[in-house]
Amino acid sequence: MSDRKRGAAARSGSRTDQPVSDRKRGGAARSGSRTDQPVSDRKRGAAARSGSRTDQPVTDSPEQLDPDYDHHGGFPEYGAASPGPGFGRFVAAMRRLQDLAVSADPSDELWNDAAAHVEALADQLAPFRAREGQAPAGRSPTLPGMGSLLLPPWTMSRYDPDGVEMRGHFSRFHVGGNGAVHGGVLPLLFDHVFGMVVHAAARPISRTGFLHVDYRKVTPIDTQLVVRGHVAATEGRKAFVRGELLNGETLLAEANGLMIRLLPGQP
Repeated sequence: MSDRKRGAAARSGSRTDQPVSDRKRGGAARSGSRTDQPVSDRKRGAAARSGSRTDQPVTDSPEQLDPDYDHHGGFPEYGAASPGPGFGRFVAAMRRLQDLAVSADPSDELWNDAAAHVEALADQLAPFRAREGQAPAGRSPTLPGMGSLLLPPWTMSRYDPDGVEMRGHFSRFHVGGNGAVHGGVLPLLFDHVFGMVVHAAARPISRTGFLHVDYRKVTPIDTQLVVRGHVAATEGRKAFVRGELLNGETLLAEANGLMIRLLPGQP
């Protein structure tokens, strides 16, 4: 997944630097992950044995790393949008509708009546379709999920070269069963975060090579959570990224992934 859309909108994110607690470090160490070093010794050693580089700065200029940074097969240019309050109100209403769509159980008559209203709304908006990168959805950093209904309603709380942090919650729409967040939602969240991580580190435009998630505990809905991510190592076009999802001091899930810089002409 490309990071330009996420990163461009995230530039206005505020800083709330919060170190990972010793307790979390210990829990992560017991599970085999490292949170106290920007680049793990294991990766350094493996890279050294293979002759690859992991010591190049993660803050290199995108244009320096790739002279064709702005010319990837006509990839859309994204910038932060500043829609009026009507759009924020609309997105909030749609999120409420999503929750109700998976939890309501009215009569068939009411379902038909509701469907008629939704169809009328769709017909009202249809004439105003915009090309990718022009609509405010996904480009509004002041709104939860940047105004995209695809993304969970999380907002940026830290955006730095050494890592990013987001805060938010999951709702009834994200339930997989028994009040727990669907397991497939967490990779979506981590992938979104990793795109921002790569852009915050001034790496060139990239797509996801792989994404691995370890589920440590059940993720609850309607609970304020924190997700963090950072670049752990770089190797040419590759950026190895790591992240963790936390409920207070409790580690709910952790992830690692590979973001690969696009070559000129790659969409």
